[in-house]
Amino acid sequence: MHAKLRLYILVILIMGFGIGLILYKHFALGFPLLPDDKKAVWTIEARIDFAARGDPVIVSFALPPRTPDIVFMKEDFASPDYGFSEVTSPTGRRAEWSKRTANGPQTAYYRLSLYETEQIVSTQLTDDLPAEPEKPEFDEVIKTAAITLLEQVHSRSANTEIFTRELITTLNSKAPSQNQSLLLNEKSSEDYKTHLIINLLAMEGISARIVRGLYLEDGRRRQSLINFVEVYIGGQWLLFNQNTGVHGKPENFLIWQRGDQSLLDVVGGKNSQISFAIIKNVHSTRNLVVSDGMNKQAGLVDFSIYSLPIEQQNAFKMILLLPIGALIVVIMRLLIGIRTSGTFMPILIALALIQTTLLTGIIIFLTVVGIGLLIRSYLSRLNLLFVARISAVIIVVIAIIASISIISNKLGLDQAMTVTFFPMIILSWTIERMSVLWEEDGPREVFIQGGGSLLTAVIAYLFMTNQTVEYLTFNFPELMLVNLALILVLGQYTGYRLSELYRFHSLERRNVSGKR
Repeated sequence: MHAKLRLYILVILIMGFGIGLILYKHFALGFPLLPDDKKAVWTIEARIDFAARGDPVIVSFALPPRTPDIVFMKEDFASPDYGFSEVTSPTGRRAEWSKRTANGPQTAYYRLSLYETEQIVSTQLTDDLPAEPEKPEFDEVIKTAAITLLEQVHSRSANTEIFTRELITTLNSKAPSQNQSLLLNEKSSEDYKTHLIINLLAMEGISARIVRGLYLEDGRRRQSLINFVEVYIGGQWLLFNQNTGVHGKPENFLIWQRGDQSLLDVVGGKNSQISFAIIKNVHSTRNLVVSDGMNKQAGLVDFSIYSLPIEQQNAFKMILLLPIGALIVVIMRLLIGIRTSGTFMPILIALALIQTTLLTGIIIFLTVVGIGLLIRSYLSRLNLLFVARISAVIIVVIAIIASISIISNKLGLDQAMTVTFFPMIILSWTIERMSVLWEEDGPREVFIQGGGSLLTAVIAYLFMTNQTVEYLTFNFPELMLVNLALILVLGQYTGYRLSELYRFHSLERRNVSGKR
């Protein structure tokens, strides 16, 4: 009992550690659990145009903030003959292009490739606390209209969030009152509306700020940033659409800038304009996560199979399938009771079948073993010693495989030429064992063990060639620990096998009929 307890503790520790690593890679690093998982990668290009006046030029452009829910894959800055630097300030990142002298039309480009992650990010920004809102300065008429409007909205709201939503909805009403018309005339711009909402909220002592962003839509050109209002409520910043009052960040919306700082400043130029173009590409989520992990030098990615050369990665892709084959062999032998010729011969056959394809591999296997058994029966009449006999069988197997390859090449059968992937030593040993088994127990036992080996190899092949299994074993090698834990548990099984239940089924039926 003490030994079993230690085994169960070991199994729990191994399985828990393996599953924990898998869950960490999935939820923390973003590794998908399915091979076909794709992500949209958005490429945004900002084009800055202005006319230089022959003086020194400095162009300052606000860059989007880095957040945990968005991964910046690549940033490019381009402008001919301009110096460039990226400046970080309390208000955020900015790009600066500079030139001693410039004249005439000028263009600068900023390109960003990004994708969104599944990581859940809290809306609360503990290091981004608001300043005390400043009371706006309105003339008496506008101030009276603002107070009247705020009183009406206040009577229809129970808390700050509802108040903000009601205020925005009222300002965007299709049938505006006289107070609304005074505050927001038809000629007002989007920027004016944004600042009006912020000022009205400030009159109620509510901190708010402007947020500019882009809707990520494929194939869009000459786009401009769209204004939103972010309000500090209950210790967190909440985003509101200034045209609808809807709360929350819209889907596929990239926040480019927070605060009332300028988006673009051009010193030494005039008639500056900025436009955005957006294009969408679809990439494998796994490739994106691996690339991001290597760039950030994440431990489970940097010290992993991904850091090996491609040739070695391909080798490990096959090696990591072996634990799956081993688990299939354990299940087939210990639970189902299928007898095989050798313990791990089915795994090696399954590996050969992966290279040769299923039907071709089975035909080659049966051909080589069949011809080998005939030649082995002749060698047994020569009364050779065991070492000489098995060495002769190895040479015979090599000759058979070489003959099949040559004949296949002449007949144009390319698939049959992959016979060289079969393990020759294992085939030789299999032929020797089956020959001895034939002499001692007869042909029936040879067919049972040979058929069991082939059946187990085919089942292992079907699992090992499954796209999802291949993906999981290579990208989550921690599954080996789960496999190990399952094999340790199955290694304690001493009950009836399925084949034994079938054998004794008729005996049980006789006992029942005898009792009657």
